[in-house]
Amino acid sequence: MRPDADIPADTALVLVNLGTPDAPTAPAVRRYLAEFLSDPRVVQLPRWLWQPLLRGLILPLRAPKVAEKYAQIWLDGGSPLTVYTRGLADAVQAVLPALRVVPAMRYGMPALAGTLARLRGEGVRRALLLPLYPQYSTTTTASVEDVARAQAGAGFAVRVVGDYHLAPEWIAALAASVRAHWAAHGRGEHLLLSFHGIPQRLVDAGDPYAAQCAAGARALAAALGLAPEAYTVAFQSRFGRERWLQPYTVEVLQALPARGVRRLDVLCPGFAVDCLETLEEIALGGAETFRAAGGEALRYIPCLNASPAHAQALAAVARRALEAWP
Repeated sequence: MRPDADIPADTALVLVNLGTPDAPTAPAVRRYLAEFLSDPRVVQLPRWLWQPLLRGLILPLRAPKVAEKYAQIWLDGGSPLTVYTRGLADAVQAVLPALRVVPAMRYGMPALAGTLARLRGEGVRRALLLPLYPQYSTTTTASVEDVARAQAGAGFAVRVVGDYHLAPEWIAALAASVRAHWAAHGRGEHLLLSFHGIPQRLVDAGDPYAAQCAAGARALAAALGLAPEAYTVAFQSRFGRERWLQPYTVEVLQALPARGVRRLDVLCPGFAVDCLETLEEIALGGAETFRAAGGEALRYIPCLNASPAHAQALAAVARRALEAWP
């Protein structure tokens, strides 16, 4: 591995997250969802069919409800996803002082396309994009690749790290976070690994996301010394009526108490930093679902966020990618 001092001065590392509204209000959420749900990578419906439905029905109904959910988790510095992504970029910058590290969002601000244009204007000639999605999917990482291709040009090269779901440093950081949770709070009777879901038809068409979730879960279980029956992999955040990856997290939460699980630990390994889907959907809503089904306590294990171990893990992933980029 070449030393960090050998990284050219005209190289930047961009940590790319999904995005978030800029305020916990219905108008802000509507603007954000309009951009997010208009990406054909996210919703694969003909534009002529989808856009009237999105703007005439879905956004007016969903935006106020989603805004209320954001209000429950909003921080002084903004949404948790924004605050923790910025902090993570700063932490990685400290590990890689010879490399310029900046955060960007695929949807919302700071926009990825604008960030790349700014870097190019400031003299950066190589931009390595590290999507904060450990597992590759056509619904997430491929959309980042779309922007990379559109922004790259003569004198400005852009590369994207496809995934890091089996990076040993990342697995070790996750395992350490689980052990720290157990040491502080005691060990639950079961560990639920909840990943964001995607439509089953995408996996049937070749999307590697489900396989990478399974592989990463097995690697984490091995690092923790867990037997197969000691943990469950499930998928959350289903949207729409079609079949998504199963089992659904909500159904697992409802079923585990009947199997004798009273204290449940939950980790969301597909999320780099805490956000609406982890804090509101799992730590708050998931806990209510589990208790309503007869469970005693759902103990949510936070994402790695801006922890030193997370910064070190992503720095290692970036170093390897830069080493492979002459």
